[in-house]
Order: sequence, then C-alpha cells, then structure tokens
Amino acid sequence: MPEGHSVHRIARQFSVNFVGTSPEVTSPQGRFAQGAELLSGREMTDARAVGKQMFLEFAGERWLRVHLGIYGAWDFAGDVRVDPAIQIHASKFGRGRLGQTGMAGVVDEEGEDSVASIGAPRRARLQRVQMAEHDRAGEVASAFPPDPVGQVRVRLLNERVCADLRGPTACEVLSPGEVDAVVQRLGPDPANANTPAERDRFVERARKKRTPIGLVLMDQSVIAGIGNVYRAELLFRAGLDPHTPANTLDRTVLEALWDDWAHLLEIGITVGQMITIDGLEGEDYRRALAERDERHWVYKLEGTPCKRCGANILLEEFGARKLYWCAGCQS
Repeated sequence: MPEGHSVHRIARQFSVNFVGTSPEVTSPQGRFAQGAELLSGREMTDARAVGKQMFLEFAGERWLRVHLGIYGAWDFAGDVRVDPAIQIHASKFGRGRLGQTGMAGVVDEEGEDSVASIGAPRRARLQRVQMAEHDRAGEVASAFPPDPVGQVRVRLLNERVCADLRGPTACEVLSPGEVDAVVQRLGPDPANANTPAERDRFVERARKKRTPIGLVLMDQSVIAGIGNVYRAELLFRAGLDPHTPANTLDRTVLEALWDDWAHLLEIGITVGQMITIDGLEGEDYRRALAERDERHWVYKLEGTPCKRCGANILLEEFGARKLYWCAGCQS
C-alpha cells in the first residue's frame, strides 16, 4: 500500500500541474461517471494530502477524495512538471537529480517511477503500460493525450498533462463538511505541521493505547501516513520491541518516534523512495535508490543477518500484516 510520502508527492504533482486549471474529468472505466460529471470543467483550487488520503478541491465547494489502498495508483503523462521544492530539498539530502520538466524521476527494480507513476502495484502496472505501448507501435509516440490503459477510474486532463487513477479503495466527491469530518478522524501528519502541538497530539493519543506500539504506529487515527515499511523501519531505528504496549513507553521515546517519522517522511517526499538508512553516499546511495534491500534495515529482509548485529531478521504475522524486526537490536 502506498504510504504517506507517496500521497504527498501525488498532491504536489497536482499542485504544480493542475491547480489553477479547469481540467476535463472523465471516467473511462465508467464507475465514476456521475462524480466525474460533477467536477469536469471546474477550476482545481487546491491539492493536499493528510496521511494516506488525498483531497483535490474544485470550484463550487466540491472535493475529490482518493484513498489508493493496496492497489491504487496514479499515472501522469504529457508535459509533467516537478515541484521545484522537491528538487531543491533533494539536493539538500545529497540525492542527485530527481527529474525536470518532461523527464522521469527515480525508478527502482519494482518499476516505481517517482514522478510519472506513483502507487501500487508498480511492476504489473508498468508491464501493462509497456504492452499497450508496444501494441500501438505504429502510432506517433508523442500523441497526447494517450489512450487509457487498463481500468482507469478517473482521468483528469488539461492542455498539457493527463493523470489517470486506477484501482483506488476510495474515490468520491465530498462537500467541505464531509472533508473536514474525514480529516478529523485522522491523526497528525508531520508533513503538514511538524509542530510541538502536533507532536504532543500524537504522544497523547499513543499513550492512551494499551496495544503494542507496532500496532499503534499503523493506527491512522493516532498518526497519519505510516504503513508497513515505515512501521518496521521506525521501530528498528528506535531499538523498540514492536510488542511493547504503547502506554508503557516514556514520553521522550514517543517524541523521538515522531521526530524520526518527520525526518524519514521528508526524505521520502523529496526523493521519491523510502530510504531509511542514513548516511548513504556515492555508489551505496545509487544502489539504494534502485534496490529496496539496500535502503532498508529490516523490511522484507527476513532470514538474513541484521546489518547491525548479525542476528537473523524475523518475520511474523502481526495485526493481520507482516512485521519485520530484529530481536537482537530491538529488545
């Protein structure tokens, strides 16, 4: 499932490519035809993310809410521009060039393009697109807009950019009051407000939970945006046993978790990859961009020696999700 960094990147894509324009909104698949009709031709006035939820505001107090879930993804085509802030911050992390107007961004072995194609499932979606392009080999490669590929729930199209949504868990038109109700159910998101007040809000919500911290971090009403990857990596970086009840943790430990989440989230948003090992440089960094196992401490590394202590990384079912952790470092 796409985690918080991906959804913030998508919102930024919409901010620089669609906000201020009045896109045509259609539903090639047909399942969102009525909602598309309500939005089409209206000016997009805002694009924002809260955790894993994205909200696009249109004139007339109409909002499009999208939750990608496990299978959802956005694909962008045309003269796709990159948020300048992403490129500026990327250089701060020493991460090399992300991509400029008309250029793709970071692409890993799973087929994730950090600019043109954001979401999941990555590899299967990329193969479908490549097959469709091969079948249309006789057509002009630069034709715009491209024909819809697969089950496109929503297409947004302006004069230079096309955005296709496939496989979301939620896709609906809401009123401002309904948007506010959704947001109020979510926990704080440091990408929107990394303030002492928001950190305190997370700490207070977490300290009320008797459930293990490994479950609390995935509770979107406690803290927004953390998924399976960031959960495993945050706990490893903190040296925390995932089974520890949240209400037994010292306040300073929870504050440190918030601060580290804010740090990793900023990297994920600006770079386009969930890089959770600090200090990577040169060839090590380039390898981490391309290969998942080189940018994580424990996620999907079960049965391999821990990069720190040498103990085998463990895998267990935990809250109906897979949990990766090191008993040597997290005890």
